[in-house]
Amino acid sequence: MTELICIVCPKGCRLKVDEENGYVVSGNSCPRGAEYGRNELLNPVRTVTSTVAIEGGIHRRLPVKTSRPVPKGKMSDVVRTLDGLTVKSPVKTGDVIVANAAGTGADVIATRDM
Repeated sequence: MTELICIVCPKGCRLKVDEENGYVVSGNSCPRGAEYGRNELLNPVRTVTSTVAIEGGIHRRLPVKTSRPVPKGKMSDVVRTLDGLTVKSPVKTGDVIVANAAGTGADVIATRDM
């Protein structure tokens, strides 16, 4: 039995996931919590947020994030892809900075105009 705190909403339900009986989830107050509990054990994913250097912008760093969650085990590969990367202004929110980052199928996109 694995215990988790659900992060899908602010409620923070205390979940228990029974791996031995088909990943049955208890303690959730909605179906999204049950889905989160199962996925967290079977295939945990996260959205990566970071910054990259930018030339010609009003700041020296541009905030970026993945366009969708990536497997937790690939997060450091995505961040390594961004290490040492410099983009040039102008950049618009949603512009793709790195396509298919680390082979995850997720793009790294800008999260502000600069």
